[in-house]
Amino acid sequence: MRMSIPPIVWLLALPITIQAQKDTIPTAQIRIAARLADLSFTQPELDSMQDGITQYYHTYQSLHRQSLPNDVPMSLWQSPVVPGMHFSNLQLPIHWQMPKTVSLPTNLNELAFYSIPQLAYLIQHKKITSVALTRFFIQRIKQFGDTLQCVITLTEDLALQQAAQADTEIAAGKYKGLLHGIPYGLKDLFAVEGYKTTWGAAPYKNQVINEYAFVYEQLRKAGAVLLAKFTLGALAMGDYWYGGRTKNPWDLNRGSSGSSAGPAAATAAGLVPFAIGTETWGSIVSPSSTCGVTGLRPTFGSISRTGAMTLSWSLDKIGPICRTANDAAIVFNAIHGTDGIDQSAVNRPFNYSPSKPIQSYKIAYAKNYFDKITDTSRNEWKVLETFKKMGVQLIPVDFPDSGVYHTSLMSIVIGAECAAAFDAFTRSNLDDEMTRQTRYDWPNQFREARLIPAVEYINANRHRYKLMQKVNALLQQYDAVICPTRGSGNQSAITNLTGNPVVCVPTGFDNRFHLPASITFIGNLYDEGTLLRIAQAYQDATPWNKTYPKLFQ
Repeated sequence: MRMSIPPIVWLLALPITIQAQKDTIPTAQIRIAARLADLSFTQPELDSMQDGITQYYHTYQSLHRQSLPNDVPMSLWQSPVVPGMHFSNLQLPIHWQMPKTVSLPTNLNELAFYSIPQLAYLIQHKKITSVALTRFFIQRIKQFGDTLQCVITLTEDLALQQAAQADTEIAAGKYKGLLHGIPYGLKDLFAVEGYKTTWGAAPYKNQVINEYAFVYEQLRKAGAVLLAKFTLGALAMGDYWYGGRTKNPWDLNRGSSGSSAGPAAATAAGLVPFAIGTETWGSIVSPSSTCGVTGLRPTFGSISRTGAMTLSWSLDKIGPICRTANDAAIVFNAIHGTDGIDQSAVNRPFNYSPSKPIQSYKIAYAKNYFDKITDTSRNEWKVLETFKKMGVQLIPVDFPDSGVYHTSLMSIVIGAECAAAFDAFTRSNLDDEMTRQTRYDWPNQFREARLIPAVEYINANRHRYKLMQKVNALLQQYDAVICPTRGSGNQSAITNLTGNPVVCVPTGFDNRFHLPASITFIGNLYDEGTLLRIAQAYQDATPWNKTYPKLFQ
């Protein structure tokens, strides 16, 4: 039966019909978009799709009119754990190895390169006050910060206030532990109320986020003293930020790499005893390696990311940048855990045994990576020799790489998540204010990633799950796997995707540029304690973590 439509109703519907027809997505455009997703449809199929795709388009427009700040998370939570894994909840006591005695150096500049236990001894035994130590490092930041272009905000008033409080507490017998009164710096993507949090990017250079990041709160509770907020490559990429390029302390004509550029450069140059960085893909390991310091990228989810800029929900990780693995253990012990806000973060024990014999560990090395280094005089091979001299029986293994990592899953996962985290940034053309606009910088990469189909992002994560299973099947057989930091394979992308922890430590200098070189130790999920003990054993047997850039001595 055919129904007649009253004229007035038809007239009222007319503008809507015309508007809907105007906004209908042409099938020719759908065909082109399908090709970008490696799909091909017939014309009848395109005709059938047209109305539905047009409805999707109007849904997108509606979503775009609603605000989504950077700190609003996804409802999907990444976990690095695969079926069959079991973890102990037993926290064992940590018996930190403290020096028997420490004296103030005749040349105070040497104080800049003291370890955390050495500085802690001086403070605990009242050979120096936290205020005096804080003023010493503030002066170094004022002296060298501009040279390195590594400082965004010097938090001098806050630092002196926290240092004075530490001295008062220690004088009253309320010593909190090894970080009490120790100065440090934060990568400037962590919020600290009352101070700018610029994310290293021109559009946000005056941004103030009035909350306290979880990692800042943990360090405050431990009695540490915040000296500065350090540079990061704009929106956590590279070492270029809105004020310039962060320099390498070993060669000021070169950058410090990124994105934790400032924390690594400042730690290497002795502007702070340690700093806190983040990694999504290489942002702790790369600058730590380049600047010759120790970087710990913990297990994904080991530290709550509350109050930190989001780049990628399933990849972002927080970790310490220090001069030794033992220092990294001290800092990680204070900052690991969760506040229950970051739903990917968990509370796991940190069991670190600084005196456990290195010979008791089962250590492998990635033979398939080392075999690509044909020059056996390179530092990577010397690392293996050092362990053999310590009595370790190294086991050659093939680290899962091209056999399981068939294509660049990382580019899809990081691309889609980063573009989503900065959707409004791209849509509002705020990206035009970025100081760098090359093909490889975030503005262009965010635009490119808008064309990653949701189906491909989801399936990339399904392939990622298979990768997690295969990598952990190998790693669970050993306490650690030694791997070249750079140039031999896809280890960095793979372990960032699987969420396994790594520590990189300096191993001397490369023959070509005479810049710091490093080695990487890969460990099992939530087993940072074992990884750091093995790294510290290597450092105890070598001089490289006690070698400092001459310009800053």
